[in-house]
Amino acid sequence: MNVDFKKVLQKAEEYKGDISRFLRDMIAIPSESCDEAKVIERIRKEMQKVGFDKIDIDKMGNIIGTIGHGKHVIAMDAHIDTIGIEDKNLWQYDPYKGYEDMEVITGCGGSDQEGGMASMVYAAKIIKDLDMVDDYTLLITGTVQEEDCSGLSWQYMINEDKLQPEFVVIAQPTSCNIYRGHQGKMEIKVITHDLDCHECVLKRENNTICKMSPIIDDLKKLNEMLHYDEFLGKGTLAVSEAFFTSSSRYTVADSCTISIDRKLTNGETYVDALEQIRNLISIKDMNAEVSMYDYEKQSYKGVVYPTAAYFPCWVLNVNHPVCETLVECYKALFNKEPLVDKGIFLTNGVSIMGRYDIPCIGFGPGHEAEVHSPNERTWKNELVKAAAMYAVIPSLYVGRVEKD
Repeated sequence: MNVDFKKVLQKAEEYKGDISRFLRDMIAIPSESCDEAKVIERIRKEMQKVGFDKIDIDKMGNIIGTIGHGKHVIAMDAHIDTIGIEDKNLWQYDPYKGYEDMEVITGCGGSDQEGGMASMVYAAKIIKDLDMVDDYTLLITGTVQEEDCSGLSWQYMINEDKLQPEFVVIAQPTSCNIYRGHQGKMEIKVITHDLDCHECVLKRENNTICKMSPIIDDLKKLNEMLHYDEFLGKGTLAVSEAFFTSSSRYTVADSCTISIDRKLTNGETYVDALEQIRNLISIKDMNAEVSMYDYEKQSYKGVVYPTAAYFPCWVLNVNHPVCETLVECYKALFNKEPLVDKGIFLTNGVSIMGRYDIPCIGFGPGHEAEVHSPNERTWKNELVKAAAMYAVIPSLYVGRVEKD
């Protein structure tokens, strides 16, 4: 199919107001993880308005809009849940009412990733308007619970909804650059045990809390020796939480637990990461337990889909047809070379490619510096650019793979 890139850009600019209004409507609806029902319904209405061929909301609560009926199944994903607002006083404007001028829209979730959802929905409108439907089926997915558990929605959609796209574009906020990977992580707990006893009856310096001290020292040393990857950088670990159990302040704690935030780089697995900790001398000396946390929260539709808190990294080869397609789209639309880089934050790619080896790539409006920050902003010109990119990616991909 011959794509008229100039017309695509014109259409994207024409819909700037609609995209902005839709985004502001989503921002105005609080949608923390496990409480996304109202924003999902708002997305459904917009999908109906622009003319999606099919709209489904699965049993977990993810929304899946479909354009076309071709043999090449392509997905574009934005998670539509947001983090909570701890202190509204840190915001110049109300995080849900937001603010808008000629250049920016502020509000919670605008960059992460509701701006991407707004652009994706209107990319479908552009495809319809310009009759760009080719031999592909385009799935636009608005996914839930990502902030709580990255990739959980895609574990569900792949295993239960049987979605098997050829590749997925993730609407991570990339400043409209192309991101072909990011680090993963896992959430680990270490527990030391002891008997609860009355301090005045039996004094012990080597109680469960004290036992944790040499373990923390060894963890600091281990962090310095973790694997380094040229593209994704070095794996890291950090102690992020500490807890203890005791019947009162007058008794020795009978258990102590620390949480470890373990960032995984390319070439590291959860098995290796756990064994590295289990093999520490202090862990063996203190007979400490090492394991992963689990995630078992109920979705807004009542589904519990348990998973280990393991989020693999992913890297797409720069010469992969999907990466080359996005580079081609970018150059054709904007007449310049794109920045092809890596992301900082986790995305649903931890499951899509990290667990299931389905190629994925990041492209979206919004800046990583805005993610989870007060006064989160999204730039309108990036919303327009992203809508144009999303509209042309399917046709150029089909043309490339069928030619090859």
